[in-house]
Amino acid sequence: MTKTLHPSLPQPSSTLSHWHRTTRSFPHLHANRLAPVPTSTKYLVIGSGISGALTAWKLIESGVKGEDVLIIEAREAVSGASGRNAGHVRPDSFRGFPGYAARHGSEQAKKILENERVVLENVRQFVKEHNVDSDFNYMRTFEVALTEEFADILAKAFEEFKAAGGDTSHIKFYEGEEAKRETRVPTAISAYESPAASNHPAKLVQWILNDFVTKGGKLWTHCPVTNIVPAEKSNEFGSRWNVQTPRGVVATETVIHCTNAHAAYLLPEISKFVTPRRSQVNSFVPPLSLSGEDTLKHTMALRYKPDHFFSVNSLKNGMVVLGGTGTRSTSDQSSDDLISFDDSKYSDKLAQNSLNELLGLCQEPDSTSLRHGEGLDHAWTGIIGMTADNAPLVGPIEGLEGQWICAGFNGHGMAIVFTCAPGLAKLISGQSWEDTGLPECFQYSTERIRRHARQSRESTL
Repeated sequence: MTKTLHPSLPQPSSTLSHWHRTTRSFPHLHANRLAPVPTSTKYLVIGSGISGALTAWKLIESGVKGEDVLIIEAREAVSGASGRNAGHVRPDSFRGFPGYAARHGSEQAKKILENERVVLENVRQFVKEHNVDSDFNYMRTFEVALTEEFADILAKAFEEFKAAGGDTSHIKFYEGEEAKRETRVPTAISAYESPAASNHPAKLVQWILNDFVTKGGKLWTHCPVTNIVPAEKSNEFGSRWNVQTPRGVVATETVIHCTNAHAAYLLPEISKFVTPRRSQVNSFVPPLSLSGEDTLKHTMALRYKPDHFFSVNSLKNGMVVLGGTGTRSTSDQSSDDLISFDDSKYSDKLAQNSLNELLGLCQEPDSTSLRHGEGLDHAWTGIIGMTADNAPLVGPIEGLEGQWICAGFNGHGMAIVFTCAPGLAKLISGQSWEDTGLPECFQYSTERIRRHARQSRESTL
Protein backbone atom coordinates (compact mmCIF):
# COMPACT_ATOMS: atom_id res chain seq x y z
CA MET A 1 0.00 0.00 0.00
CA THR A 2 1.36 3.44 -0.91
CA LYS A 3 1.92 5.63 2.10
CA THR A 4 0.21 8.99 2.53
CA LEU A 5 1.60 12.10 4.18
CA HIS A 6 0.06 14.93 6.08
CA PRO A 7 0.22 18.09 3.94
CA SER A 8 3.30 20.15 4.67
CA LEU A 9 4.86 23.53 4.15
CA PRO A 10 8.15 23.53 2.20
CA GLN A 11 11.14 22.27 4.19
CA PRO A 12 13.33 25.20 5.34
CA SER A 13 16.66 23.37 4.89
CA SER A 14 16.30 22.41 1.21
CA THR A 15 19.12 21.56 -1.15
CA LEU A 16 20.25 24.21 -3.61
CA SER A 17 19.96 23.24 -7.25
CA HIS A 18 22.41 24.01 -10.04
CA TRP A 19 20.06 26.84 -11.01
CA HIS A 20 20.05 28.25 -7.47
CA ARG A 21 23.83 28.04 -7.17
CA THR A 22 24.31 30.07 -10.34
CA THR A 23 21.89 32.91 -9.46
CA ARG A 24 22.86 33.89 -5.90
CA SER A 25 23.15 37.56 -6.86
CA PHE A 26 19.45 37.94 -7.76
CA PRO A 27 18.55 41.16 -5.89
CA HIS A 28 15.08 39.97 -4.84
CA LEU A 29 16.23 36.53 -3.67
CA HIS A 30 15.42 37.37 -0.04
CA ALA A 31 13.04 40.28 -0.59
CA ASN A 32 11.46 41.63 2.62
CA ARG A 33 12.54 38.54 4.55
CA LEU A 34 12.37 40.32 7.92
CA ALA A 35 9.67 42.93 7.28
CA PRO A 36 6.08 42.65 8.52
CA VAL A 37 3.67 41.74 5.74
CA PRO A 38 1.39 44.42 4.29
CA THR A 39 -1.90 44.61 6.17
CA SER A 40 -3.96 44.37 3.00
CA THR A 41 -3.80 43.73 -0.74
CA LYS A 42 -6.32 43.16 -3.47
CA TYR A 43 -4.58 40.08 -4.93
CA LEU A 44 -2.40 37.73 -2.92
CA VAL A 45 -0.39 35.04 -4.74
CA ILE A 46 1.08 32.22 -2.66
CA GLY A 47 4.27 30.89 -4.26
CA SER A 48 7.02 32.59 -6.29
CA GLY A 49 7.66 29.82 -8.83
CA ILE A 50 6.74 29.96 -12.49
CA SER A 51 2.98 29.65 -11.86
CA GLY A 52 2.85 32.33 -9.16
CA ALA A 53 5.24 34.75 -10.83
CA LEU A 54 3.63 34.48 -14.26
CA THR A 55 0.06 34.71 -12.91
CA ALA A 56 0.96 37.89 -11.01
CA TRP A 57 2.79 39.31 -14.04
CA LYS A 58 -0.15 38.55 -16.32
CA LEU A 59 -2.58 40.24 -13.91
CA ILE A 60 -0.51 43.42 -14.14
CA GLU A 61 -0.30 43.08 -17.92
CA SER A 62 -4.11 42.85 -18.02
CA GLY A 63 -4.46 46.21 -16.25
CA VAL A 64 -4.25 45.43 -12.53
CA LYS A 65 -2.13 47.96 -10.63
CA GLY A 66 1.20 46.51 -9.56
CA GLU A 67 0.81 47.76 -6.00
CA ASP A 68 -2.41 45.72 -5.72
CA VAL A 69 -0.58 42.39 -6.16
CA LEU A 70 1.45 40.68 -3.43
CA ILE A 71 3.45 37.45 -3.82
CA ILE A 72 4.31 35.57 -0.61
CA GLU A 73 6.97 32.84 -0.68
CA ALA A 74 7.78 30.39 2.13
CA ARG A 75 11.50 30.29 1.34
CA GLU A 76 13.78 32.28 -0.96
CA ALA A 77 12.44 33.36 -4.35
CA VAL A 78 11.97 30.52 -6.88
CA SER A 79 12.93 27.95 -4.23
CA GLY A 80 10.37 25.31 -5.20
CA ALA A 81 10.00 22.94 -8.15
CA SER A 82 10.49 25.72 -10.74
CA GLY A 83 14.04 26.18 -9.52
CA ARG A 84 14.77 22.46 -9.17
CA ASN A 85 13.84 20.85 -12.48
CA ALA A 86 16.14 19.52 -15.21
CA GLY A 87 16.03 22.71 -17.28
CA HIS A 88 13.74 21.48 -20.05
CA VAL A 89 10.86 23.05 -21.89
CA ARG A 90 10.01 19.71 -23.44
CA PRO A 91 6.54 19.00 -24.82
CA ASP A 92 5.22 15.45 -24.76
CA SER A 93 4.73 14.81 -28.47
CA PHE A 94 2.75 11.57 -28.18
CA ARG A 95 4.13 9.25 -25.46
CA GLY A 96 1.57 10.15 -22.81
CA PHE A 97 -1.43 9.92 -25.13
CA PRO A 98 -2.67 6.43 -24.09
CA GLY A 99 -2.58 7.32 -20.39
CA TYR A 100 -4.31 10.65 -20.87
CA ALA A 101 -6.90 9.07 -23.15
CA ALA A 102 -7.68 6.37 -20.60
CA ARG A 103 -8.37 9.02 -17.95
CA HIS A 104 -9.89 11.87 -19.95
CA GLY A 105 -10.83 10.55 -23.40
CA SER A 106 -8.94 10.88 -26.68
CA GLU A 107 -10.09 14.44 -27.48
CA GLN A 108 -8.87 15.79 -24.16
CA ALA A 109 -5.67 13.75 -24.50
CA LYS A 110 -4.99 15.42 -27.84
CA LYS A 111 -5.67 18.83 -26.32
CA ILE A 112 -3.19 18.15 -23.52
CA LEU A 113 -0.42 17.36 -25.98
CA GLU A 114 -1.35 20.23 -28.29
CA ASN A 115 -1.27 22.59 -25.30
CA GLU A 116 2.32 21.60 -24.54
CA ARG A 117 3.39 22.49 -28.07
CA VAL A 118 1.77 25.91 -27.59
CA VAL A 119 3.69 26.34 -24.33
CA LEU A 120 7.03 25.76 -26.05
CA GLU A 121 6.23 28.44 -28.60
CA ASN A 122 4.92 30.80 -25.91
CA VAL A 123 8.12 30.51 -23.87
CA ARG A 124 10.19 30.96 -27.02
CA GLN A 125 8.31 34.12 -27.97
CA PHE A 126 8.33 35.49 -24.40
CA VAL A 127 12.10 35.13 -24.08
CA LYS A 128 12.64 36.72 -27.50
CA GLU A 129 10.16 39.57 -27.04
CA HIS A 130 11.52 40.59 -23.64
CA ASN A 131 15.16 39.75 -24.32
CA VAL A 132 15.26 37.45 -21.28
CA ASP A 133 18.74 36.14 -20.50
CA SER A 134 17.75 32.61 -19.45
CA ASP A 135 20.10 30.54 -21.64
CA PHE A 136 17.09 29.54 -23.73
CA ASN A 137 18.17 27.22 -26.53
CA TYR A 138 15.60 25.95 -29.03
CA MET A 139 16.69 22.50 -30.17
CA ARG A 140 15.50 19.03 -31.03
CA THR A 141 14.77 16.36 -28.45
CA PHE A 142 14.48 12.59 -28.66
CA GLU A 143 12.35 9.91 -27.04
CA VAL A 144 14.88 7.07 -27.04
CA ALA A 145 13.92 3.44 -26.47
CA LEU A 146 16.75 1.41 -24.96
CA THR A 147 14.84 -1.89 -24.79
CA GLU A 148 12.65 -3.75 -27.24
CA GLU A 149 9.90 -3.62 -24.64
CA PHE A 150 9.85 0.14 -24.53
CA ALA A 151 10.32 0.46 -28.29
CA ASP A 152 7.03 -1.44 -28.63
CA ILE A 153 5.36 0.82 -26.03
CA LEU A 154 6.42 3.95 -27.92
CA ALA A 155 5.37 2.51 -31.28
CA LYS A 156 1.93 1.65 -29.93
CA ALA A 157 1.49 5.09 -28.35
CA PHE A 158 2.50 6.79 -31.59
CA GLU A 159 0.00 4.78 -33.63
CA GLU A 160 -2.81 5.40 -31.14
CA PHE A 161 -2.14 9.12 -31.18
CA LYS A 162 -2.02 9.20 -34.98
CA ALA A 163 -5.18 7.10 -35.34
CA ALA A 164 -7.04 9.51 -33.04
CA GLY A 165 -6.22 12.38 -35.39
CA GLY A 166 -3.17 13.67 -33.53
CA ASP A 167 -0.76 15.86 -35.47
CA THR A 168 2.51 13.99 -36.04
CA SER A 169 3.97 16.30 -38.69
CA HIS A 170 6.60 17.59 -36.24
CA ILE A 171 7.83 14.09 -35.28
CA LYS A 172 10.60 12.16 -37.03
CA PHE A 173 11.22 8.45 -36.44
CA TYR A 174 14.54 6.62 -36.47
CA GLU A 175 15.49 3.04 -35.70
CA GLY A 176 18.54 0.82 -35.64
CA GLU A 177 21.81 2.38 -36.78
CA GLU A 178 20.03 5.56 -37.82
CA ALA A 179 18.65 6.00 -34.28
CA LYS A 180 22.13 5.47 -32.84
CA ARG A 181 23.66 8.01 -35.19
CA GLU A 182 21.04 10.74 -34.72
CA THR A 183 20.85 10.46 -30.92
CA ARG A 184 24.52 9.57 -30.34
CA VAL A 185 23.29 6.84 -28.00
CA PRO A 186 25.13 3.60 -28.86
CA THR A 187 22.40 1.40 -27.36
CA ALA A 188 19.41 3.13 -28.97
CA ILE A 189 16.84 0.82 -30.55
CA SER A 190 14.46 3.50 -31.79
CA ALA A 191 14.00 7.23 -31.37
CA TYR A 192 11.39 9.90 -32.04
CA GLU A 193 12.57 13.45 -32.68
CA SER A 194 10.53 16.60 -31.98
CA PRO A 195 11.14 20.28 -31.05
CA ALA A 196 11.99 21.31 -27.48
CA ALA A 197 14.25 23.72 -25.59
CA SER A 198 16.83 23.92 -22.86
CA ASN A 199 16.37 26.79 -20.42
CA HIS A 200 17.72 28.10 -17.11
CA PRO A 201 14.44 28.04 -15.13
CA ALA A 202 15.59 30.21 -12.24
CA LYS A 203 16.81 32.97 -14.57
CA LEU A 204 13.50 32.91 -16.44
CA VAL A 205 11.36 33.17 -13.31
CA GLN A 206 13.68 35.71 -11.72
CA TRP A 207 13.30 37.93 -14.79
CA ILE A 208 9.52 37.75 -14.40
CA LEU A 209 9.75 38.53 -10.67
CA ASN A 210 12.11 41.43 -11.27
CA ASP A 211 9.81 42.93 -13.88
CA PHE A 212 6.86 42.33 -11.55
CA VAL A 213 8.60 44.32 -8.79
CA THR A 214 9.67 47.03 -11.26
CA LYS A 215 6.01 47.48 -12.17
CA GLY A 216 5.05 48.00 -8.51
CA GLY A 217 4.34 44.41 -7.45
CA LYS A 218 5.24 43.35 -3.91
CA LEU A 219 7.29 40.29 -3.01
CA TRP A 220 7.74 38.82 0.47
CA THR A 221 10.10 35.86 0.94
CA HIS A 222 10.89 33.50 3.86
CA CYS A 223 7.29 34.04 4.97
CA PRO A 224 5.13 30.87 4.83
CA VAL A 225 1.36 31.22 4.74
CA THR A 226 0.13 29.14 7.68
CA ASN A 227 -3.64 29.57 7.43
CA ILE A 228 -6.44 31.30 5.55
CA VAL A 229 -9.63 32.21 7.39
CA PRO A 230 -12.75 34.14 6.36
CA ALA A 231 -12.54 37.83 7.13
CA GLU A 232 -15.11 39.27 9.51
CA LYS A 233 -17.86 41.30 7.89
CA SER A 234 -16.61 44.40 9.69
CA ASN A 235 -13.18 44.08 8.14
CA GLU A 236 -11.99 47.62 7.38
CA PHE A 237 -10.57 46.57 4.01
CA GLY A 238 -13.77 44.95 2.75
CA SER A 239 -11.81 41.78 2.07
CA ARG A 240 -13.01 38.18 1.96
CA TRP A 241 -9.98 36.47 3.50
CA ASN A 242 -7.40 36.93 6.22
CA VAL A 243 -4.12 35.27 5.26
CA GLN A 244 -2.04 34.39 8.30
CA THR A 245 1.78 34.36 8.31
CA PRO A 246 4.47 34.43 11.03
CA ARG A 247 4.97 38.14 10.27
CA GLY A 248 1.38 39.30 10.35
CA VAL A 249 -2.02 38.93 8.71
CA VAL A 250 -2.91 40.13 5.22
CA ALA A 251 -6.53 40.99 4.43
CA THR A 252 -7.30 40.30 0.78
CA GLU A 253 -10.11 39.90 -1.73
CA THR A 254 -8.36 37.29 -3.88
CA VAL A 255 -6.09 34.39 -2.88
CA ILE A 256 -4.23 32.54 -5.64
CA HIS A 257 -2.70 29.18 -4.66
CA CYS A 258 0.47 28.51 -6.72
CA THR A 259 2.08 26.04 -4.34
CA ASN A 260 2.08 22.89 -6.49
CA ALA A 261 2.79 19.83 -4.30
CA HIS A 262 2.21 21.84 -1.11
CA ALA A 263 -1.25 23.10 -2.10
CA ALA A 264 -3.10 20.75 0.26
CA TYR A 265 -1.52 22.38 3.32
CA LEU A 266 -3.96 25.26 2.89
CA LEU A 267 -6.57 23.25 0.95
CA PRO A 268 -7.02 19.99 2.90
CA GLU A 269 -9.86 18.92 0.61
CA ILE A 270 -7.26 18.02 -2.05
CA SER A 271 -4.87 16.19 0.28
CA LYS A 272 -5.66 12.82 -1.32
CA PHE A 273 -5.72 14.22 -4.83
CA VAL A 274 -2.27 15.84 -4.89
CA THR A 275 0.68 13.67 -3.89
CA PRO A 276 4.23 14.97 -3.28
CA ARG A 277 6.93 13.03 -5.12
CA ARG A 278 10.61 13.63 -4.60
CA SER A 279 12.70 13.69 -7.77
CA GLN A 280 16.48 13.94 -8.10
CA VAL A 281 18.48 15.84 -10.69
CA ASN A 282 22.25 15.81 -11.23
CA SER A 283 24.58 18.12 -13.14
CA PHE A 284 27.80 16.94 -14.77
CA VAL A 285 30.92 18.36 -16.33
CA PRO A 286 31.22 16.13 -19.41
CA PRO A 287 34.35 14.21 -20.38
CA LEU A 288 36.33 14.69 -23.59
CA SER A 289 33.93 12.78 -25.82
CA LEU A 290 30.99 15.05 -24.87
CA SER A 291 32.78 18.40 -24.90
CA GLY A 292 34.15 20.89 -27.41
CA GLU A 293 32.84 20.24 -30.89
CA ASP A 294 31.31 16.99 -29.58
CA THR A 295 29.06 18.74 -27.05
CA LEU A 296 25.53 17.34 -27.13
CA LYS A 297 23.30 19.63 -29.16
CA HIS A 298 19.96 18.03 -28.32
CA THR A 299 18.04 16.81 -25.27
CA MET A 300 16.69 13.31 -24.68
CA ALA A 301 14.66 10.95 -22.58
CA LEU A 302 16.47 7.61 -22.33
CA ARG A 303 13.82 5.00 -21.52
CA TYR A 304 14.26 1.41 -20.39
CA LYS A 305 10.82 0.92 -18.83
CA PRO A 306 7.94 3.23 -17.92
CA ASP A 307 9.39 3.60 -14.41
CA HIS A 308 13.07 3.49 -15.40
CA PHE A 309 14.32 6.42 -17.45
CA PHE A 310 16.79 9.31 -17.55
CA SER A 311 16.21 12.81 -18.90
CA VAL A 312 19.28 14.34 -20.53
CA ASN A 313 19.65 18.09 -21.01
CA SER A 314 22.62 19.76 -22.71
CA LEU A 315 23.22 23.31 -21.46
CA LYS A 316 24.66 26.17 -23.49
CA ASN A 317 27.85 26.09 -21.41
CA GLY A 318 28.40 22.42 -22.27
CA MET A 319 27.35 20.97 -18.94
CA VAL A 320 24.89 18.06 -18.96
CA VAL A 321 21.95 17.67 -16.58
CA LEU A 322 20.36 14.28 -15.91
CA GLY A 323 17.11 13.65 -14.10
CA GLY A 324 14.82 10.65 -13.99
CA THR A 325 14.26 7.61 -11.83
CA GLY A 326 17.58 5.85 -12.23
CA THR A 327 16.53 2.38 -11.18
CA ARG A 328 13.79 1.07 -8.95
CA SER A 329 15.87 -1.89 -7.75
CA THR A 330 17.71 0.04 -5.06
CA SER A 331 16.31 0.39 -1.56
CA ASP A 332 16.66 4.17 -1.62
CA GLN A 333 14.32 4.37 -4.61
CA SER A 334 11.27 2.53 -3.24
CA SER A 335 7.82 3.95 -3.88
CA ASP A 336 7.37 4.97 -0.26
CA ASP A 337 10.70 6.81 -0.18
CA LEU A 338 9.67 8.78 -3.25
CA ILE A 339 6.51 10.11 -1.57
CA SER A 340 7.97 12.97 0.41
CA PHE A 341 7.97 16.70 1.09
CA ASP A 342 11.66 16.55 2.01
CA ASP A 343 13.95 18.16 -0.58
CA SER A 344 16.84 18.51 1.88
CA LYS A 345 18.51 15.22 0.92
CA TYR A 346 19.62 13.34 -2.17
CA SER A 347 20.79 9.83 -3.06
CA ASP A 348 24.44 9.11 -3.83
CA LYS A 349 23.25 5.91 -5.52
CA LEU A 350 21.03 7.79 -7.96
CA ALA A 351 23.81 10.27 -8.70
CA GLN A 352 26.14 7.36 -9.51
CA ASN A 353 23.47 5.75 -11.71
CA SER A 354 23.19 8.99 -13.68
CA LEU A 355 26.96 9.26 -14.00
CA ASN A 356 27.12 5.69 -15.32
CA GLU A 357 24.45 6.57 -17.88
CA LEU A 358 26.38 9.67 -18.93
CA LEU A 359 29.59 7.70 -19.36
CA GLY A 360 27.70 5.27 -21.58
CA LEU A 361 27.00 8.04 -24.09
CA CYS A 362 29.41 8.51 -26.97
CA GLN A 363 32.38 7.08 -25.10
CA GLU A 364 35.55 6.30 -26.96
CA PRO A 365 37.16 2.91 -26.13
CA ASP A 366 39.02 2.87 -22.81
CA SER A 367 38.09 6.47 -22.03
CA THR A 368 36.05 5.90 -18.88
CA SER A 369 38.56 7.58 -16.53
CA LEU A 370 37.67 11.11 -15.50
CA ARG A 371 39.99 13.99 -14.81
CA HIS A 372 39.63 16.02 -11.64
CA GLY A 373 36.74 18.42 -12.29
CA GLU A 374 34.94 16.14 -14.73
CA GLY A 375 31.95 14.02 -13.81
CA LEU A 376 29.40 14.77 -11.10
CA ASP A 377 29.22 18.48 -10.30
CA HIS A 378 26.13 18.64 -8.11
CA ALA A 379 23.03 16.67 -7.05
CA TRP A 380 19.76 18.02 -5.71
CA THR A 381 16.12 17.11 -5.23
CA GLY A 382 12.75 18.75 -5.77
CA ILE A 383 9.15 17.95 -4.93
CA ILE A 384 6.76 17.26 -7.81
CA GLY A 385 3.01 17.71 -7.36
CA MET A 386 1.38 14.58 -8.79
CA THR A 387 -2.39 14.66 -9.28
CA ALA A 388 -4.66 11.63 -9.21
CA ASP A 389 -5.66 12.05 -12.87
CA ASN A 390 -2.35 13.43 -14.18
CA ALA A 391 -3.81 16.82 -15.05
CA PRO A 392 -3.16 20.13 -13.27
CA LEU A 393 -5.68 22.01 -11.14
CA VAL A 394 -6.59 25.40 -12.59
CA GLY A 395 -9.44 27.77 -11.78
CA PRO A 396 -11.72 29.00 -9.00
CA ILE A 397 -12.05 26.83 -5.89
CA GLU A 398 -15.71 25.99 -5.39
CA GLY A 399 -17.04 26.89 -1.97
CA LEU A 400 -14.18 29.34 -1.33
CA GLU A 401 -15.23 32.43 -3.24
CA GLY A 402 -12.23 34.55 -4.12
CA GLN A 403 -9.74 31.68 -3.92
CA TRP A 404 -8.10 30.27 -7.05
CA ILE A 405 -5.55 27.59 -7.87
CA CYS A 406 -2.84 26.85 -10.42
CA ALA A 407 -0.99 23.75 -9.19
CA GLY A 408 -0.39 20.02 -9.60
CA PHE A 409 1.86 19.88 -12.67
CA ASN A 410 2.98 16.24 -12.48
CA GLY A 411 6.63 17.05 -13.11
CA HIS A 412 5.83 18.81 -16.39
CA GLY A 413 5.31 22.36 -15.20
CA MET A 414 7.71 24.04 -17.62
CA ALA A 415 5.74 22.46 -20.48
CA ILE A 416 2.35 23.46 -19.04
CA VAL A 417 2.46 26.65 -16.95
CA PHE A 418 2.95 29.16 -19.77
CA THR A 419 -0.67 28.56 -20.75
CA CYS A 420 -2.12 27.67 -17.33
CA ALA A 421 -0.98 30.85 -15.54
CA PRO A 422 -2.12 33.22 -18.32
CA GLY A 423 -5.36 31.23 -18.45
CA LEU A 424 -5.91 31.64 -14.72
CA ALA A 425 -5.26 35.39 -14.98
CA LYS A 426 -7.98 35.56 -17.64
CA LEU A 427 -10.43 33.69 -15.40
CA ILE A 428 -9.70 36.00 -12.47
CA SER A 429 -10.37 39.01 -14.70
CA GLY A 430 -13.79 37.60 -15.57
CA GLN A 431 -13.20 35.77 -18.85
CA SER A 432 -14.59 32.32 -19.58
CA TRP A 433 -12.86 28.94 -19.59
CA GLU A 434 -13.13 28.90 -23.38
CA ASP A 435 -11.10 32.12 -23.47
CA THR A 436 -8.18 30.34 -21.79
CA GLY A 437 -7.79 27.76 -24.55
CA LEU A 438 -6.89 25.16 -21.93
CA PRO A 439 -8.07 21.53 -21.98
CA GLU A 440 -11.31 21.21 -20.03
CA CYS A 441 -9.83 18.44 -17.89
CA PHE A 442 -7.47 20.98 -16.28
CA GLN A 443 -10.38 22.81 -14.65
CA TYR A 444 -10.65 22.55 -10.88
CA SER A 445 -13.97 21.22 -9.63
CA THR A 446 -15.26 19.64 -6.45
CA GLU A 447 -16.74 16.85 -8.55
CA ARG A 448 -13.34 16.06 -10.00
CA ILE A 449 -11.89 15.67 -6.50
CA ARG A 450 -14.88 13.64 -5.30
CA ARG A 451 -14.74 11.38 -8.36
CA HIS A 452 -11.23 10.32 -7.42
CA ALA A 453 -12.31 9.73 -3.82
CA ARG A 454 -15.16 7.50 -5.01
CA GLN A 455 -12.87 5.56 -7.31
CA SER A 456 -10.36 5.08 -4.51
CA ARG A 457 -13.03 3.73 -2.17
CA GLU A 458 -14.36 1.38 -4.85
CA SER A 459 -10.89 0.04 -5.61
CA THR A 460 -10.44 -0.99 -1.97
CA LEU A 461 -13.73 -2.91 -1.79
